[in-house]
Amino acid sequence: MRQETLVCTIDVADLYTMVPQIEGVLSLKKMVDHLKLKQVDGLKIETIIRLSRFVMQNNYFSYNDQYYHQIRGGAMGSPLTLTVANCYMFFYERQIVKQINNSDGLYFRYIDDIFLAINWPV
Repeated sequence: MRQETLVCTIDVADLYTMVPQIEGVLSLKKMVDHLKLKQVDGLKIETIIRLSRFVMQNNYFSYNDQYYHQIRGGAMGSPLTLTVANCYMFFYERQIVKQINNSDGLYFRYIDDIFLAINWPV
């Protein structure tokens, strides 16, 4: 590290409940294409994407004896929401990561927690 190195941590607030549902599922499809997968555990990718879209767009919860339809993000604690959020972040951050790495900086992310070190030009 140098004197002009900026070190910071970032928390993506409410990632699970804020990831756009349609874009999130599209990023899951993009990740599957990126990995060149044809099936996962015997399920065709088209089936996985259709089921993922259904689950993401059909989240319901109750609060004070009232039922609500969640229209943004995914259900907290859902394994699907975790996967969709990670795929969404992967593609969202690609350009940023590339720029940081090209300037000898560091970028690490674990789900919604980010650590980065950037070397600012003097």
